[in-house]
Amino acid sequence: MKRDEVDPERPGTTTEESAQIKATKKEIAELKRANGTMKAAASFFASELDRPHTRS
Repeated sequence: MKRDEVDPERPGTTTEESAQIKATKKEIAELKRANGTMKAAASFFASELDRPHTRS
């Protein structure tokens, strides 16, 4: 299939545009997962700062 052919699954877009849309959606999902990990880490470190620490 050529890049500039109309994508039958997405009328009004070419197959190249559809590929770009799919790649962008995948990147967004990866960034959302990474953001969730960062939020969890930030929450953990914030809780560590709030709890009393003893010196050895």
